Amino acid sequence: MSSRTFFKTPLEAGSHTIPIAQTAKTETSKDLIPNTDKDAFFFRSLEKQGIYLNEQQIHAVRHFKGPLLTLAGAGSGKTSVLVCRTGYLITVRNINPKNILLVTFSKKAAEEMRDRIAHLPGMDENIAAIIQTRTFHSFFLKIIRKHGVTQDILSETRYQHIVLKRILREMGLQDEYQPETLLSLLSSYKMQMVNVDSLPETTDEEKELKQIFDAYEKWKTANNKIDFDDVLLFAYNMLRQKPSLLAALQKRFLYVMVDEFQDTNMVQYELIKMITEPHRNLMIVGDDDQTIYSFNGARNEFILNFDKLYPDAKTITLDINYRSASSIVGLGNEVIRHNKRRKKKTLKAKRQNQTQPQYIRPKNTDDEAEIITKYILRQVKQGKRSFGDFAILYRTASNSRAIIEQFVIDDVPFVDYGSEESFYGHWLVKPLVDHIRLALHPQDFEAMEGILPTLYINREQGMEFILDQEKVQKKKWPLIHLMSYPDIKDFQKEKLMERLKLIKSLKSMKPVDAIQLMRREFYDQFLETNKRNKLTHHKEIMRETLDELESSAKRFSSIEEFVSFIAEVAEKRKAMDHSQHENDDRVSLMTIHKSKGLEFPVVCLIGASEGNMPHNSIFDAEKMSDVFTTHAGRDKITAAMEEERRLVYVAVTRAKDDLVISSPAYHRGKKAAVSRYIMDAFPKRSANDTGNRQPGASKSYSSQRTQTDTVYAWICTSGKCTAWQRIKTYEEAELPTRECPLCKSPMEKGSKEITFLSH
Repeated sequence: MSSRTFFKTPLEAGSHTIPIAQTAKTETSKDLIPNTDKDAFFFRSLEKQGIYLNEQQIHAVRHFKGPLLTLAGAGSGKTSVLVCRTGYLITVRNINPKNILLVTFSKKAAEEMRDRIAHLPGMDENIAAIIQTRTFHSFFLKIIRKHGVTQDILSETRYQHIVLKRILREMGLQDEYQPETLLSLLSSYKMQMVNVDSLPETTDEEKELKQIFDAYEKWKTANNKIDFDDVLLFAYNMLRQKPSLLAALQKRFLYVMVDEFQDTNMVQYELIKMITEPHRNLMIVGDDDQTIYSFNGARNEFILNFDKLYPDAKTITLDINYRSASSIVGLGNEVIRHNKRRKKKTLKAKRQNQTQPQYIRPKNTDDEAEIITKYILRQVKQGKRSFGDFAILYRTASNSRAIIEQFVIDDVPFVDYGSEESFYGHWLVKPLVDHIRLALHPQDFEAMEGILPTLYINREQGMEFILDQEKVQKKKWPLIHLMSYPDIKDFQKEKLMERLKLIKSLKSMKPVDAIQLMRREFYDQFLETNKRNKLTHHKEIMRETLDELESSAKRFSSIEEFVSFIAEVAEKRKAMDHSQHENDDRVSLMTIHKSKGLEFPVVCLIGASEGNMPHNSIFDAEKMSDVFTTHAGRDKITAAMEEERRLVYVAVTRAKDDLVISSPAYHRGKKAAVSRYIMDAFPKRSANDTGNRQPGASKSYSSQRTQTDTVYAWICTSGKCTAWQRIKTYEEAELPTRECPLCKSPMEKGSKEITFLSH
């Protein structure tokens, strides 16, 4: 049982009882709806198509008038309910298709629903086309287009980045902000209905940020452009200013259904309320346990407080998971039940348990990547799986550095759903790598450009000056030209000479020592004193990214080797991306946030250690977004901790057949325990705790006082000796072997079942 062994429960678990969800009843519409029911014909026709609804799904489909909250647990068939209720309203209730609005969040989901509706009994593509099955943005864009909004949509994020880069350059701030961060922050403000004009201006940095956003909005106006956030805001203002338009929408859309309601932000919530106000025939479908987009303005209290807004609302809970093996569902239940602010629900499983989640405890992220890669390659080689069956999920983008490198080294085909930018090209990482490159090649002008902002010198102007001076007189270290840079201050000259000396010293150092020296001498302070970073970035995430760079560098003995490796990975990845363009059989890599709504045969959740799950950034309370407002005395950190738990829950419930959870023993170079969210699923039992045991989780003897559990142990390899000893710590588990205390033979790692009495 080394770090390369897969376990049935976490090594340090208080209990080795595996959580297994209760098996769901097998009753469906076929058993529950007699032919004498007036609407039986509809369900019989569904059954002919292989659609058998369970009791709660039937209740949701039959719902007719008034507000309805449908709590749809992970994998509980919510799309089937939405589709079938649409068909029921038309076929059984004789509702005109044009009176139905079905809103969801992604174009793919809308298209899937439209296609499934078209194939329902008594339906066709023409009827499905009449129903407004759309995303929020496409539905409200159609409305504002009909009422005078002609601006072009800024639909490409890349183009938005170009616009912001131009604005930043004109303001002399191109080295200070990242366009993607600015766009995310602006979107969050707008979706919480915070106008740019009302943003705070208490500091110079806040004033600067407001000026950037104002310039971006003015550019859009001048160039006849709007973005997707504007679509919703334009629609909201238009409905408020045009009562006749709102009344027309209210009169037409008499039945409104909203999918993934836990992801709605303030603007979307207000728009739906306005349209449904007179008739209140609103069905919302969602899962408060899967609210993980608070940074985008999503508010789980919209579900939690639905019955306060609509006191007469019915609540139906879809609590049967059709997606995952019962042990995966059981683990998900045990993870999420510890959250306090949630609608209580415990999912049952339809699929009998075939496999069990596996847990690994690698030393660090590189060890983790090697273990996971070998596991995938072994499964594929044995013909058990294809590459496309696997998904690697992680908390933050920097968590993917090691696994991507290992995939590249071992030629594992993959698709990265994160940034196209490599880890070493990240805005935080690149300046340090550029310093190392300069140590090897003093005339590397690209690397030179990358370090100028850390010297508080404008990137473009500084490089233009250096290149001009090089034409006059070439230098071995062209950076020295900056000593005669116009308006350079004395303290900058001093810093420049110190920096040149430091760069020259890096050549003989180990890469990790070089990075630590730079961080200690200037880089951490450079980031810390940049007040703009404090407005737009979590300090802990910045530290984590740089710590991950150190983890990577530790593997190399020279900076030549390190730089060569970075170039090799970049080249191989580029070649892989090109050759795999048409290949769908690839491992999926993505953040947990991006995985929501998806499912995979095999999920590998990596980085499930304290400091990463929950992430240290959530303890930086003053940086918390306003979406973490207090609720009945709950502070921002408590709310954030619960959202972190929901993240783990979402990750676990993406898995259909197999789940691997990896908890590296070291996070950012420091010892890290297994994530509390995982450990909470395996609590230590008190001596008199005989209840709450999951069906099938462990053996139970005839006496209720006697129970069994599985423990990890050293087992003597001698056939004549029966000695064994319990393994209690990770450090002990790391030992390759040990001597039997009785017969002195080697012992190997395994497991033993023990029987104990509960009092």
